[in-house]
Amino acid sequence: MGFFDRIKEGLKKTRDALFGRIDSMLRSFTKIDDELFEELEELLVMGDVGMYTAEKICDELKKKVKEQGITDPAEIKGLLEEVITGMLSGGQELHISTKPSVILVIGVNGVGKTTTIGKMAASFTRSGKKVTLAAADTFRAAAIDQLEIWAQRAGADIIKQGEGSDPAAVVFDAISSAKARGSDIIIADTAGRLHNKKNLMAELAKINRIIDRELPDADKEVLLVLDATTGQNAVNQTKEFKTAAGITGIVLTKLDGTAKGGVVLAIKEELDVPVKYIGVGEQIDDLQPFDPEEFARALFADDSSNAKEAEQPAQKKETGSSPEQHVPSTADIWAQIDAENEAERRAEEEAGLSEKTAGETEAEKEAERLERQKERERRAEERRERAKKYNWSTE
Repeated sequence: MGFFDRIKEGLKKTRDALFGRIDSMLRSFTKIDDELFEELEELLVMGDVGMYTAEKICDELKKKVKEQGITDPAEIKGLLEEVITGMLSGGQELHISTKPSVILVIGVNGVGKTTTIGKMAASFTRSGKKVTLAAADTFRAAAIDQLEIWAQRAGADIIKQGEGSDPAAVVFDAISSAKARGSDIIIADTAGRLHNKKNLMAELAKINRIIDRELPDADKEVLLVLDATTGQNAVNQTKEFKTAAGITGIVLTKLDGTAKGGVVLAIKEELDVPVKYIGVGEQIDDLQPFDPEEFARALFADDSSNAKEAEQPAQKKETGSSPEQHVPSTADIWAQIDAENEAERRAEEEAGLSEKTAGETEAEKEAERLERQKERERRAEERRERAKKYNWSTE
């Protein structure tokens, strides 16, 4: 699947929910009037574009319609794509020209921060860059383990310390290592933090002071990872983090799982924070540098070719060609693990192992408890092994 096709597929839910409705609305009008723009503005607001941005889009469209003397509502679609491209353009390129350059990645837990770092590292190493990862999210042992898996997968170096260690010390060690090894890029993971957690924000400020002191002339990007499925809440997070952390750009993940992709426009237009990357899937190459023109084109793309593309695998099967290996989705794998765990639990109950026997001694009860704990740890290790096998993580 090519670059544009991947973005197009990832934006399908947003395209169907928002821009598909806009297309239908435009076809229902025979002339361009105030009622058309009112309906368009309402649809944009419903699509998480935001009131301010929706009004600005409509004002810009009215201006272009008047300047170009357009009377056919069908031509609004092309103008809308043009306006959106213009709004999203500017600042999307990463500024990482020094050696080393630093990318500090922040964001609340659960948005896909560690996975994003791993995919960025893989992209850089594929382009010939030497990457050092700093496991500065020391509040979660799982975050360190996940980042280590991604470092191995991406072919990047990783600097880590134990759980609960000083995150700023990890970043200091990573900078020292990067200088010694000649790394091109340092990517630092940080603890999942909310804007109202003052101690965590203070820790982030400490990390920034270390970077500024040790690499005063280095290019530095501070990227905020956001979950696109949260819609307008992503705008609120950006507003708070922009004030507290001086972010330079956004990584918007999970665009393929939501119809709220219009929030990209709200973030860029209302807060003047550029989107640097977008996540449109779970595979390692599904994190893409943001291209405003390709993004806008994908929002208005015609899905009529999908049926023709869907026929091709079936034709290959009929001619005896080997089908592509199926890679299960995150949901599929977790569903399978949950089903296995539930089956084991029921088997224990049926065997009477989950019930305490009346004549059981305390020592026997303790031994049984330890055995069950051991079994839970075994299943946890099984989940970790599956995470290594497939291109996804538990964050």
